[in-house]
Amino acid sequence: MISEAPSPQAVPLLGLGLGELEAWAVSQGQPAFRGRQLHDWIYAKGARRLADISVLPKAWRESLAAGADPGGANALGRSRELLRSVAKDGTTKLLLSTADGLSLETVGIPSRDRLTVCVSSQVGCPMACRFCATGKGGLQRSLAVHEIVDQVLCVREVMERRPSHVVFMGMGEPLLTIDSVLAAIHCLCTDLGMAQRQITVSTVGVPATLPSLAELALERLGRAQFTLAVSLHAPDQALREQLIPTAHAYPLETLLDDCRRYVEITGRRVSFEYILLGGLNDHPRQAAALATLLRGFQSHVNLIPYNPIEEEDFQRPSPERVEAFRRALQERHVAVSVRASRGLDEDAACGQLRRRAALPSL
Repeated sequence: MISEAPSPQAVPLLGLGLGELEAWAVSQGQPAFRGRQLHDWIYAKGARRLADISVLPKAWRESLAAGADPGGANALGRSRELLRSVAKDGTTKLLLSTADGLSLETVGIPSRDRLTVCVSSQVGCPMACRFCATGKGGLQRSLAVHEIVDQVLCVREVMERRPSHVVFMGMGEPLLTIDSVLAAIHCLCTDLGMAQRQITVSTVGVPATLPSLAELALERLGRAQFTLAVSLHAPDQALREQLIPTAHAYPLETLLDDCRRYVEITGRRVSFEYILLGGLNDHPRQAAALATLLRGFQSHVNLIPYNPIEEEDFQRPSPERVEAFRRALQERHVAVSVRASRGLDEDAACGQLRRRAALPSL
């Protein structure tokens, strides 16, 4: 059973919206405008501790912090940075500590025109995909809303740029914690000013969740405009089960039926992720089978050359094999692109994030 995130205090302030912060301030005997000040300092200024919010009355700050920790960091819900790794291409991986002493990784991926934050939704992952480092250590728990949003604030702070995109492609399976993921998307859009179209939710597939995700998104967000990315990684059920152990409980045709239902409910196309493993699933005939499988979908296929992890001996395909696979899809009128691996030299690329068992000494 997945344990939910503990609450260091009743409600961490990070993750609360403007109206909620105003109501909270009033409940503390303060005027509503104090809630607006909190909102500005938490989201626009990125305050880490209550003690940093100098516009609040000192006595109130001290009384709030007294029940949490020195300076009131836990009251806000901010994490602590344990380690920072910067790759040659500028990709930055952060190891963050939660209030209960667990650790998670998040990644900032810069380019000239955008900064993408790859966020984690869980500490570890229960899906155990063979090509992914995250699942090798199992699952500890799901992340709360403030712990997801905090990753975006941490990357913004460290890289001194406003994130333009967020992808739920870090540690964990987002569809095992739908409530927190949707609440985090709402916060990112409403409080940090992002657009849903700048957000991607990636899933390997959890039975009977995609239609629910669509309906809950419409109910809680008003519309479902974020991109749904479904990880296939194989054109047939047998090979998929070899790569993704949980796939035995979710037949490929059933997964695709759920994707079609998602499209019907939201009106949004589905993106399909496909990790290319050299000599295993990267033959042009498998591309042809994939094209047949996706016939009739308004979709896009994102090819991802395998990023090595130490526990497995899968091979990264040659550029020629990647191009042949891409061309085979394109010739069959499938919209396709190849994702460039970023942060590979610092184990910050897709599939390389993991929960650290032993934290580094500072």
